[in-house]
Amino acid sequence: MAIESERVTADVIEASEFPELSDRYQVSGVPKIVINDKVELLGAQREARFVEAVRTAVSSDV
Repeated sequence: MAIESERVTADVIEASEFPELSDRYQVSGVPKIVINDKVELLGAQREARFVEAVRTAVSSDV
């Protein structure tokens, strides 16, 4: 999504290099996806589930 839209940003963090962020987001496995600090996904996700999570996070912003 971040590649296709300038309205979406993404950051990739190496959990072992940033332990304070790992603690903050309670990283227990990878990948861990956090969307707008509201929705979290752990592990590989199907595209439909990821899109649903993005919609959930965005709709709670409105």
